[in-house]
Amino acid sequence: MSLKIGAENWPKSSSQKDEEPLIVIREYDEEKHKVEVEKLERLCEVGQRGKPSLVTDLLGDPICRIRHFQLHVMLVAEYGKEGEIVGVIRGCVKTVARGNSAYVKLAYVLGLRVSPKHRRFGIGTKLVEHLEEWCKQKGAKYAYMATDCTNEPSINLFTKKCGYSKFRTLTMLVQPVHAHYKPISTSIAVLRLPPRLARLTYNHMFTNSEFFPKDMDLILSNKLNLGTFMAIPKKYLTKCDPKNGIFPPSYAILSVWNTKEVFKLQVKGMSPFVHACCVGTRLLDGCMPWLKLPSFPNVFRPFGIYLMYGLQMEGKFGKQLMKSLCGFVHNMARDDGGCGAIVAEVSQRDPVREAIPHWSKLSWAEDMWCIKNLEDMKKEIFHEKCGLSNWLNYRSSSSVIFVDPRDF
Repeated sequence: MSLKIGAENWPKSSSQKDEEPLIVIREYDEEKHKVEVEKLERLCEVGQRGKPSLVTDLLGDPICRIRHFQLHVMLVAEYGKEGEIVGVIRGCVKTVARGNSAYVKLAYVLGLRVSPKHRRFGIGTKLVEHLEEWCKQKGAKYAYMATDCTNEPSINLFTKKCGYSKFRTLTMLVQPVHAHYKPISTSIAVLRLPPRLARLTYNHMFTNSEFFPKDMDLILSNKLNLGTFMAIPKKYLTKCDPKNGIFPPSYAILSVWNTKEVFKLQVKGMSPFVHACCVGTRLLDGCMPWLKLPSFPNVFRPFGIYLMYGLQMEGKFGKQLMKSLCGFVHNMARDDGGCGAIVAEVSQRDPVREAIPHWSKLSWAEDMWCIKNLEDMKKEIFHEKCGLSNWLNYRSSSSVIFVDPRDF
């Protein structure tokens, strides 16, 4: 599969023919493209001069971020006779809930990169269009992408050139992993649910939420999933039987995804003063460990993260139980020497948001999700006549948005 892009806007040498195509978009070939794609990824991760940037280092094959989806593809843009890789994009197709137990095939667009010296020539737009065509062939009715609300170039590309609409806004909450264990109340019991029971529990809890994946069983049985955990007051242990759908009046539940096996993060470009302050907190903590200071972890070398997903709480003790459950995950990460932070992403209206411990300076309040209807106008009109509303105009009755851990 390949697509040639016209070169009328590109500068040419006198030896080049006007009809020569300069750009070809084709599917990723590991043997042919891996080294060049890794080079492009490193080139695009450099932040603005004088400003700190968070660098992502993919581990193994560059396609590893999407290989956990059954339907996935990675496209590259080749330039010139030498086939220089100047652009890359990843995508997948999954079936998710759009609210009220209705399911739809959805494409997820991620990992768009264009070489800095080859930007503003329409390569990004063509990569998105070609990926959308592949997704439509796989049955996708909608496509969505996620980006930081401050990433204006990305938002402008998708909303102004590719026809996407701003859809949902989520909050990313980040808590660094410290050298000290978080205390867990002795009155709280933490249970580990087997994958089958966790799937049944989640199917019941998230039946009306948006973006809940239909293949939840594959997520829970994935090797990157570290388990599903439920916190309940010990006094309710005798009255609790999750296997038979009997839950206590108050509980909290979440699952943990080990993203550090897929990629590592690293902060670069921090000012010497800030860097020295961060190092100073660790030195002080090392000299006086009995104070249990919240020292800043070493984020200046590659570190992994644990993602908490499927967070839900119920009852008057729900908030306290969720905080304890997050502490339990922190202690798991603390025992894992390569994990530097635990992360959760939730909708801004989700009540669980207030119970998740985090550092505000490391978190960001607006992760923008944009969506596009991939169906043609005739099908859209037909669906409206049949009473099937366009998801873009649909307001979910649930305040919960399920975040698929494979999207990270």
